[in-house]
Amino acid sequence: MLRKTFLQRAASTLVATTAAAWLTVAPAQAQGPVEISFYYPVAVGGPIAKAMDGFAEGFMKDNPGIKVTPIYAGTYQETIVKALTAHKSGTPPVTSVLLSTDMFTLIDEDAIVPFDGFAKTAQDKAWLDSFYPAFMLNSRTGGKTWGIPFQRSTVVMYWNKEAFKEAGLNPDQPPTTWAELKEMATKLTKKDASGKVTQYGVQIPSSGFPYWLFQTLTTTNDVILANDAGNQVTFDNPRVVEALQYWVDLGKAGVHPTGVVEWGTTPKDFFEKKTAIIYTTTGNLTNIRKNAPFPFGVGMIPANKRKGSPTGGGNFYIFKKATAAQQEAAFKFIQWITQPQRAAQWSIDTGYVATAPAAYETPVLKSYAADFPPALVARDQLPFSVAEFSTHENQRVTKVLNDALQAALTGTKTPAGALKDAQGEADRILRRYK
Repeated sequence: MLRKTFLQRAASTLVATTAAAWLTVAPAQAQGPVEISFYYPVAVGGPIAKAMDGFAEGFMKDNPGIKVTPIYAGTYQETIVKALTAHKSGTPPVTSVLLSTDMFTLIDEDAIVPFDGFAKTAQDKAWLDSFYPAFMLNSRTGGKTWGIPFQRSTVVMYWNKEAFKEAGLNPDQPPTTWAELKEMATKLTKKDASGKVTQYGVQIPSSGFPYWLFQTLTTTNDVILANDAGNQVTFDNPRVVEALQYWVDLGKAGVHPTGVVEWGTTPKDFFEKKTAIIYTTTGNLTNIRKNAPFPFGVGMIPANKRKGSPTGGGNFYIFKKATAAQQEAAFKFIQWITQPQRAAQWSIDTGYVATAPAAYETPVLKSYAADFPPALVARDQLPFSVAEFSTHENQRVTKVLNDALQAALTGTKTPAGALKDAQGEADRILRRYK
């Protein structure tokens, strides 16, 4: 749902002008409550902010010795820049929800501490091991736990059941393979009398998070884009090239929009019947349920050589320069907010995957899933899921890949040529980490 030199440049420009507006972490007072603020990646206002405010109030009621102040810091990209700027200025947040893929950057900047040192009891250690293994792939490295899954996701496929009926397709049988996707998308594509496409068969966004949506194709083609150490990429692997060629060919066949497809408007295009099938985050599930003016289905990403999707979304991190008392308080807050009952409610309110199996055993989520089975699709995809693409210098390397994808999709380079160039540039950036 966008490392290091980019963030440093951005941070240096922000320190002088904006730090005072949001650096509100207060040290623990000798006689007063321990104060922790945390950055949360959403704009001010809206239902998500209200839900988070409610969590903070609930925690403070249960823990009167701790004061929690959520700070709504904008997009994930804006939030990581603000958090690292605050870290460099010596007044960091105590905790923050940032992308799971920011883990290597935060470690490289010596900005965060691992959670293992706070897990002192058997109960604490059991909690650390209670999350879905797929979500921990972007949360652990070097034998340490650096992030705690909070609002996590996979990419899923949504389809318009009315459009399937109109095209003579079974509305309850979505495509399950690449070949079926192209075949069904061809039948679902509509044109007006002049030959202009009025409804595309399928739409996969290529702005905002192109690399993430691309992983739905590389994963299902049984290839991983980066190693676990985050210092090697496989952009020029023939299976990666094949995956990008498939995406480009959907556009050439006229069943998918050509050029760059906007991430933010894809759900709206779906609502307005400009496309019959979309790929997007399960985090859009509640939005689509509320706003789709037609019956829709939710399914796993169509497979080629295997099933699969990248995971995505945000983790909680604890910052190194906070006081020991603040860090302990933040650990307590993160444990509290990720308990099964709260994780279940957060999943219902947002559409994100509840991050631990125990959440799906709660009465509230069992009841919700019985009434709305699509809520389980992203969870059921987790056994086939892989880590979201992440490396050292992640902002820089991700931009290299995103630019290559968009060059191929707009026709300025061939898939093979774009990915060969991207491999060379990524190798240059990552050389120092090998």
